[in-house]
Amino acid sequence: MNLFHHTRLLVFIVLFSLLAFSTWKAVAGETQDAMSLDEDIQALKQDILALNRELFVLEEELLFPSSTQVAVFVSLDVGEFFALDSVQLKVDDKVVSNYLYTEREVQALHRGGVQRLYMGNLKAGEHELIAIYTGKGPHGRDYRRGATHVINKSLGPKFVELKIVDNPSSEQPEFSIREWE
Repeated sequence: MNLFHHTRLLVFIVLFSLLAFSTWKAVAGETQDAMSLDEDIQALKQDILALNRELFVLEEELLFPSSTQVAVFVSLDVGEFFALDSVQLKVDDKVVSNYLYTEREVQALHRGGVQRLYMGNLKAGEHELIAIYTGKGPHGRDYRRGATHVINKSLGPKFVELKIVDNPSSEQPEFSIREWE
């Protein structure tokens, strides 16, 4: 377990201990009425939610600092010639993500949605991305295609899009990888 999980666990233990203690005091016959206890519980819940949000932001900043951050997204345009089933992403010949899509997720991509497939850290320099797509191609045949792209990671975050586009002239899907500026 890393430091953040320990910290988060400790915070929750402390907050729930306070909640249990305040409940015990009310049950033990203290003068606090039920309305006041309910308000205290609601305030405590709000404090827990705010603390959890702050911990999440801190964890994201520490685990994925912007100087080394790389995020890879998947988008789908039209989809008449390819029905997406899964995507595997390799960075420098190491598999970093495998994702199997549900029908609802594919429908969301068809409606213009973009899915974050991967977020991680890369040191500055050149890195090879390989995306392997599986699904059903034209005429319902099984389809497995790959696309490669070399990114030059510099300081600052890098955003990359894996885009699947129909090519009406060839009646085939095209798989491209592009970097966002």
